[in-house]
Amino acid sequence: QAQLVESGGGLVQAGGSLRLSCAASRSISSIKVMGWYRQAPGNQRELVAVIFSDGTTNYADSVKGRFTISRDNAKNTVYLQMNSLEPEDTAVYYCKLNAGSNWVTYWGQGTQVTVSS
Repeated sequence: QAQLVESGGGLVQAGGSLRLSCAASRSISSIKVMGWYRQAPGNQRELVAVIFSDGTTNYADSVKGRFTISRDNAKNTVYLQMNSLEPEDTAVYYCKLNAGSNWVTYWGQGTQVTVSS
């Protein structure tokens, strides 16, 4: 059974919007931080945005002002609202979280986001 289930990727034109969701299994407790990373072909995986248990957020400079990360602690779910999408945002987007006193890492399976020009 998958620990993290992502949804919301797809194909969109430049300037459009998408909303990604990542639901963590109820068996995962004491989540410290949840975030989104992305990997384009030929590139390393990079941080997009993270949100800590106290609500603190951090964003990559390239997405500031366009993307918004949020979380629903009751649902163990993190969201990424992506607006004003650009072709350069095309990548596989991965959800990641750290949980427990040992900050165990969990990764989602990835969801493709393609932005056409």
